[in-house]
Amino acid sequence: MKKIDELKKNSKTRLFKAVFPNTTNHYGTLFGGTALQLMDEVSFICATRFSRKKVVTVSTDKIDFTKAIPEGTIVELIANVVLVGRTSCVVKVDIFMEEMYSNKRDKVVSGSFTFVAVNDQKKPIAILD
Repeated sequence: MKKIDELKKNSKTRLFKAVFPNTTNHYGTLFGGTALQLMDEVSFICATRFSRKKVVTVSTDKIDFTKAIPEGTIVELIANVVLVGRTSCVVKVDIFMEEMYSNKRDKVVSGSFTFVAVNDQKKPIAILD
């Protein structure tokens, strides 16, 4: 159990992005699909760092968008492994929005992504040795 806790701690992954006009919709807010892409990317990196195996996304669960993310803000995505199975792991991702010129920060999106470790034939394998 201690090994898994250490792996979880060491695989925590953070990603920062500035929200520029090319990633926003006609309301001037981040496209939901762009947020999902960033969440999948950071959760993939987290799952890979956790297992050091080839992993694939197999599902997402309950993505909650609680506040729009306007152009001109900074987002921080934080990914953590929260559950480990035999061949899979679940990664929780939170997006925090920061105003560029103040210390205001809010959690605005959260969701979970499930990954399965696979071999070269794309068959499930043990996520940890």
